Amino acid sequence: QVELVESGGGSVQPGGSLKLSCAASGYTSSGYYMGWFRQAPGKEREGLAATDNDGVLKSYADSVQGRFTISKDNLKNTLYLQMSSLKPEDTAMYYCAAVSARRVWPGLRQSGYDYWGQGTQVIVSS
Repeated sequence: QVELVESGGGSVQPGGSLKLSCAASGYTSSGYYMGWFRQAPGKEREGLAATDNDGVLKSYADSVQGRFTISKDNLKNTLYLQMSSLKPEDTAMYYCAAVSARRVWPGLRQSGYDYWGQGTQVIVSS
């Protein structure tokens, strides 16, 4: 069973930066596709970024393209999301997700992921 634990959330002023981490455990020898999602109060969960196991294939939502960067350190079994130029509308609970790379590339589709973390809160406010 894969376990995902996010960290790095917090409060930041508009225009600031944060780096989220997602530590994974319980991996099998096969690779994993991984992604970042967020959910703001009263809104649906939104896919933000996804990466293949090697960090070569990446997808980004239009809302974060050019501001957020997804990366993966397979030696540390950790996924990252570097967020810059943060806006108040980026305030949300942020989740990481994973699915075996033997499955179809999920991109930003929630239904394409099997494993989810518990989330880390990001607040962007002056």
